Amino acid sequence: MSVCGSSGGQSTAKCRQQSPRREPVPIRYECRVRYRKLGSSDLQVSEISLGSWLTYGVGVENDAARACLDRAFELGMNLIDTSNVYGRGAAELFLGDALKDRPRDSYVLATKLFFPMDDTGENQGLSREQVFKQLEGSLERLRTDYVDLYQCHRYDPHTPLEETMEALTEVVRQGKVRYIGFSEWTPAEIQAALNLSPPSEKFVSSQPQYSILWRVIEPEVIPLCAENGISQIVWSPLAQGVLTGKYKPGEPPPSDSRMSSEVMGWAMDRYRSDAVLEAVQRLLPIADGLGVSMAQLALAWVLREPNVASAIIGASRPQQVDDNAAASEIELDQATLDAIDEAVADVSVTDSATV
Repeated sequence: MSVCGSSGGQSTAKCRQQSPRREPVPIRYECRVRYRKLGSSDLQVSEISLGSWLTYGVGVENDAARACLDRAFELGMNLIDTSNVYGRGAAELFLGDALKDRPRDSYVLATKLFFPMDDTGENQGLSREQVFKQLEGSLERLRTDYVDLYQCHRYDPHTPLEETMEALTEVVRQGKVRYIGFSEWTPAEIQAALNLSPPSEKFVSSQPQYSILWRVIEPEVIPLCAENGISQIVWSPLAQGVLTGKYKPGEPPPSDSRMSSEVMGWAMDRYRSDAVLEAVQRLLPIADGLGVSMAQLALAWVLREPNVASAIIGASRPQQVDDNAAASEIELDQATLDAIDEAVADVSVTDSATV
């Protein structure tokens, strides 16, 4: 295991060292993760990043969440992803408090807007009014003057794209946002936004679902983005934890798992079938043969794609952060990639229309 400044460091970017607290000797943090450039921006982001969907401020106690966040920074993760809608502000509030004592330039902060923030039917979407209103709310909760990446959580068919892009461009030029991105847009929607730049700001990131089991972005989204300086920051690279191998076909999920949770279990419905769980079990000997965990195998698979800048993980324990971060050092050969494809050939999804 390497540390910042050691001769065997694996990172492609310098690991930031935080200010020491009370110790008389400066702290040297481990640098387990490598970094990649985010699209056409000047941001270098960690290959493994920490997300807050269904976890921080909602499903995980604050002390445990802080421990995960601290460990992520110790291992060199610098990208923290959230959204205004996670817990309807709760995740941003947690992060605002947890990050307030860290140097603002020591991490990359990403948030989003689109989904309803209340039940009025008014505070949602990507209108000019909502871009300004929701950004101000996010900045207040996050206790910061700017976010590094502001993302459209979905496409808004009820607002002219020109209006959205003009508003996003304005908040960038005001200095409240450094770069803009989107999540789960179709190739046609991406291209339409590209056609407006210039004069509008150009997107630098895409945040899609992507994993061994969910490959919908491969045929069109990845090539289009790669051609236009847009990187992927992928969510659910572990298929909501299914790719860890802890769920067994024919058996009820562990009582303390996400699949059995009333708060988070709904997000895993597509992965509950025995066919999927049996396919995942076929990945176990591949991981064992490499001497890696199932989570590391799944994350390394996602990171084999050059257009992926970072894979977002969720964690409720620091040990999960450690295990996931180690995937940044793993490279899979073609024989391994072929074996993975064969193991999940009958359940991996390449076209969402077939689901």
